[in-house]
Amino acid sequence: MTPQTKMNILVLTYQGYMAGSTYSIFYLCRGLAERGHTVCVGCPEDSILFNLLGDTKAIRIPMVFRGKTDRQNMRHIKEIVEQYDIQLVNAQSSKDRYTSIFAKWLHGLKVKIIHTRRQTPASIGGFIQNTFYTKGTQKIVAVSRGVKEALVKLGLAESHIKVIYNGTPLDKYQQDFSLITKQLREKYNLKENDKVVLCVSRRKQQEQLLQAIPLLPRDLTFIFAGIEENPDFKAIRDEYALTHKIIYTGEMPSKITLAHYGLATLKILPSITEGLSQALLEAMALGVPVVATRAAGNIDLIQDGENGLLFEEKNIEELAQKVTSVIENQNLAEKLRQNGKKTALDTFSIENTITNYENFFQRIIQE
Repeated sequence: MTPQTKMNILVLTYQGYMAGSTYSIFYLCRGLAERGHTVCVGCPEDSILFNLLGDTKAIRIPMVFRGKTDRQNMRHIKEIVEQYDIQLVNAQSSKDRYTSIFAKWLHGLKVKIIHTRRQTPASIGGFIQNTFYTKGTQKIVAVSRGVKEALVKLGLAESHIKVIYNGTPLDKYQQDFSLITKQLREKYNLKENDKVVLCVSRRKQQEQLLQAIPLLPRDLTFIFAGIEENPDFKAIRDEYALTHKIIYTGEMPSKITLAHYGLATLKILPSITEGLSQALLEAMALGVPVVATRAAGNIDLIQDGENGLLFEEKNIEELAQKVTSVIENQNLAEKLRQNGKKTALDTFSIENTITNYENFFQRIIQE
C-alpha cells in the first residue's frame, strides 16, 4: 500500500469536550480528511469536537455511548463500518475502546482496531484488561514516550505500543489576537510591563503553583485559565495568607485562551498526567517560556534549560526557583522563547503527526 492510497477510517470518542485532547483529535481528523481519506468521527452531538468538525471534510456521526457494554453503540459502529466500508477503527476514550472491540467480535467486523492513549493511566485493570486490549487491538498508540512507559509498567507489552506524538497546527497561531489581548489587559487591570504567570489547564495539580507563590516576587500576577477557584484553592490561599493578584477565568473559547498568552511572562504546567500537552505547545508556539513538571509527556517535549524548564513534582522550592530564573534572567527567557517556538512549530508540527498516523494506519491495514 502506497502513502497515496485512500483509507476509510472511523474515529471514536465518547468525550470530545473542553480539553487539549479534543483539539488533538480534531487536528488529526481534519488533516487526514484533507489528504483525501474518508474519515468518519463518532462522538456526542453536543460535544465541542462535533461542532469543530462542522467546517471540515470529515464526516460527523452523532453517537451515544451509554457504557462499556452498550450494545446499541456496538450496533451503530457495525452500521457505520458497513455503510462507509471502514477499514480501521481508532478509539480514543475508555467507553469506545471497549465498544469498538466488542462490536468487532460480536458482529464479526473485518476491521483493524487501534486504540490511542492520550494520558498516563493510573491503572488499566490488571491482567484481564491488559489481555482484552492486547487481543482486541492491532496496536495501541501512545502520544508520548511517557505514556508508553506508563502503559508498559502497568503490564502492556512494549511491542504492542506505537509512539506517535501530538502536534500543533501553524494556522492556529496566524490569527490576530492583539485586540482581545488588549481587552483582557484592561479587564484584569494590567499594565504593559506587569509580569504575569499563566497556567492554562483543566483541574491538574494547580495547588503546586499556589503553594509556590509565597516564595516568588510579590509584583507578579497569577492567571489560572480554564478553571474556577474551588474550596481547595481557597483553603491554600487562606493557609498561606496570599495577598497576590490571583485571577481565575473559568472555561473559555479557544481564541480567548490563546489571547491570554499575549499577557504572559511565562506559562506553568504543574500536571503529572499529560500525554503531550497542547497547552505547552500553544505557549511555546506563541513565544512564551514554559515551566512544567518533570513527568509524562512533558519530558518528551521539554529539554530542561534549552526550550523550557522542568521541576520535580511536589518540589515547591524548585518550582519557585525555576519561575524566578525566567523572570530575572532575560537571556534565559529569550533562549527559551526562541527554542520553544522552533520545537513547537517544527518538531511537533501537526503535519508530522498526520503523516506518522497516515503511514502507520496504512501499514496496519495492509497487514
